[in-house]
Amino acid sequence: MITIKQLISQIEQHQPVLNKAELNAEQYHVSLEGIGNLTTANSKQLSFLSNPHYLSSLANTQAGAVLITAEHRNEVPNDAIALIVAAPYLAYASASQLFARQRSASGIHSTAVIADSAVIGNQVTIGPFCVIGEQVQIGDGCVLDAHVVVEENTTIGTDAVIKPQVVIGHDCIIGHHVRLHAGVTIGSEGFGFAPTSDPSVTGWERIAQLGRVVIGNHVRIGSQTCIDRGAIDDTIIGNHVIIDNLVQVAHNVRIGDGTAIAAHTGIAGSTSIGKRCIIGGAVGITGHINITDDVILSGMTMVTKSITNAGSYSSGTAAMPTANWRRAAVRFRQLGRD
Repeated sequence: MITIKQLISQIEQHQPVLNKAELNAEQYHVSLEGIGNLTTANSKQLSFLSNPHYLSSLANTQAGAVLITAEHRNEVPNDAIALIVAAPYLAYASASQLFARQRSASGIHSTAVIADSAVIGNQVTIGPFCVIGEQVQIGDGCVLDAHVVVEENTTIGTDAVIKPQVVIGHDCIIGHHVRLHAGVTIGSEGFGFAPTSDPSVTGWERIAQLGRVVIGNHVRIGSQTCIDRGAIDDTIIGNHVIIDNLVQVAHNVRIGDGTAIAAHTGIAGSTSIGKRCIIGGAVGITGHINITDDVILSGMTMVTKSITNAGSYSSGTAAMPTANWRRAAVRFRQLGRD
């Protein structure tokens, strides 16, 4: 159970609750047990309104408390506690962490294999069948679930959460407060090969990948995402970067602070992406280019050249009836002949 007082304290890590002085002592001690949407929430749950499209649901909500902007404060039912903030969705994001399931198990499981030279911090949890290599350093408060592999000479900062079957290659550096979800691979060998005189006969000559992956603080990486180590220099992921599931980040890529990348995006080698970029799903980015700060790439955009000006960029064709698409495709090919 979370009290309104605890809720306000959590929200105010990022923004003030503008009407907290108006709440009485009884309201401060009201307890909530979860979060629900405006339609289904009960008197023991918190809800929020961030999109005016759902304003019609506010009048009849049964929620015990509602996160709301000042513009709509008078539309909150009298039996609900209104918590006025500038950004309800951000407040909801902060509040949700209080209601998340807390891990009960702790300590190092008997089946974990940990090198004698590894340095394990205080209050670290290491789950079943983990393998921790030589000279690894794991900071205080980290939680490694089952079957995590951390290869030699890798450093992990404090309070990391690493889900099952994550593999972190040798010599990588992981910052503080990093979350790696199931099946993530960090520091695998980059896709580097040199063609021989006839690859069909004598194949491709493998290029040893000698760099590392360096990941900053407060980074989140989704399930089955792969981040390859650098060929010579490092692959670098900045602070506060969030990456969705099934993303491929190739060797020597650099991603700036605060950038968000959605699922199925592929970033080819040696590309540099700036700060605060937003990259939609299934975006393809070619190698050896630069994308400046504050760029938005909508879903399925194909980027083949550097982007030097901030703004929103798109490519591809939105879905349409097949017959219409075929006619449009014919005209598009004709334009290419002019």
